[in-house]
Amino acid sequence: MTESSSPNRFLRAAKIALAASTAGLILALTGCSTNDNLANQFKSGDNKNYIAGDGTVAEYSSASRGKPIAWRGVTENGAVLGSKNLSGVVTVMNFWYAGCAPCRAEAKDLEALYQQFLPSKVQFVGVNVRDTASTALAFDRTFGMTYPSVIDNNTGSVVLAFTTAVSPQAVPTTIVIDKKGRVAARILGRLEKGTLKAMIQKVVAEK
Repeated sequence: MTESSSPNRFLRAAKIALAASTAGLILALTGCSTNDNLANQFKSGDNKNYIAGDGTVAEYSSASRGKPIAWRGVTENGAVLGSKNLSGVVTVMNFWYAGCAPCRAEAKDLEALYQQFLPSKVQFVGVNVRDTASTALAFDRTFGMTYPSVIDNNTGSVVLAFTTAVSPQAVPTTIVIDKKGRVAARILGRLEKGTLKAMIQKVVAEK
């Protein structure tokens, strides 16, 4: 091998490595709803790259819910959304990010429940704690999510508002907020569809 051919060989190798790295990044951001490695990893019990909740389910009586929580943020589509917009509305808030394996695993159940409770005027809201709006929009397209998500990675203001109910290190976390704006129920970790459904039904039925 001549001295002139050696640099060309290394240049070609570097280009191949860069292309492979870029392709891997694109796949990690967009995912695939039918063959999602992160979601499958979570389902198999290999909890890498995220800190999971412990699966605790909590429901709070009306007398123990404390004061309404005020929050406000900007969604992935640039709209301003907050507690003032949802006064008198039962709201389900799911704290998530795109690279979180259990978040990906529970996405279809959240969307299905959102559609199921539309006639009851229950509003679902995602709170994305790490990603940019473009990444959240890519997630929406991949998993068919139709409800809005507040992008909270820059300010952390929504997580801060719910600091007594939500740990930013335990993602996903899902909370049900009553018509007065108070936390009525919480699930730390991946939700069970039937459990969340029952929680919502109880809060919707409250007078």
